[in-house]
Amino acid sequence: EEELIGEDKVDFFDLKKREYELKMERLGKLLVDKLIGAEAKKAGMPLEEYISKNITKGEIKISDSDFKKFVKEKRIPESQVNAQIKERITQYLQQQKKQDQVQAYVAKLTKSSPVEVYFSKPKMNVQVEVGGSPTAGGEKAAVTIVEFSDFQCPFCSRGAETVTEVKKKYGNKVRIAFKHFPLPMHREARPASEASMCINEQSSDKFWKYHDLLFKNQDKLDAASLEKYAKDVGANVDKFKECFAAGKFKDAVQKDLDYGEKVGVKSTPTFFVNGQLVAGALPPEAFSEIIDEELSDAKK
Repeated sequence: EEELIGEDKVDFFDLKKREYELKMERLGKLLVDKLIGAEAKKAGMPLEEYISKNITKGEIKISDSDFKKFVKEKRIPESQVNAQIKERITQYLQQQKKQDQVQAYVAKLTKSSPVEVYFSKPKMNVQVEVGGSPTAGGEKAAVTIVEFSDFQCPFCSRGAETVTEVKKKYGNKVRIAFKHFPLPMHREARPASEASMCINEQSSDKFWKYHDLLFKNQDKLDAASLEKYAKDVGANVDKFKECFAAGKFKDAVQKDLDYGEKVGVKSTPTFFVNGQLVAGALPPEAFSEIIDEELSDAKK
């Protein structure tokens, strides 16, 4: 099977992952139909009426703070939030809140009616080498996250925020490695990557500060700005300029790009958490689920 799949592991994994997600979705609906449905039947009510009366308890209200939080997280410009968009967002949040309430009720019911699931979440373990990449966290941590990213990619900026949250939560329990995957449509991404490695040559701590500055200033990645950020993080500017002008890390950035393609990276940001693929700018919770499992397994 390995020979058959070859280098298309990610495509096959995506299929298995989608199958798993569909099964979990169907399982959720079955549990609602069977468990809450049984209670609705006892009460002599249709399912939706029972849910509305006893679980969500009437109309679901969305507070201004919930609405503003969603708009901020999704980075929706305030100028685009007209009456129609506001209504759509509110309806979406109401549906999400309803689902959360229903799932919490189902979880409560399963305490007295346990449910056993006989299909498991698919895993794709890819051996990804850290090599000479910039790292943060514990050198001997049980969990290693290898990130492939692009300094000019807006989704990567969100991914960087998630990584910051993961660092805060897990500290030295997790080791994070940064690899460069500048996309061809982002003309300033590759020079920014090379510049960051010139900073890393001087100091790993300064690299991560520089990394944060680049993601916060994605609209200003010209050569003059890259030099300014070097000064801002306290790097030796003369050494930085010499390194950057010589293109010292041009080949290193290209090697990261080639290596990323080899292990199945197709978009940015892409992460490998102990070899498990996590693609996209996902929230910290998506990482915590895998990290907690890996830390638990490491204790056994």
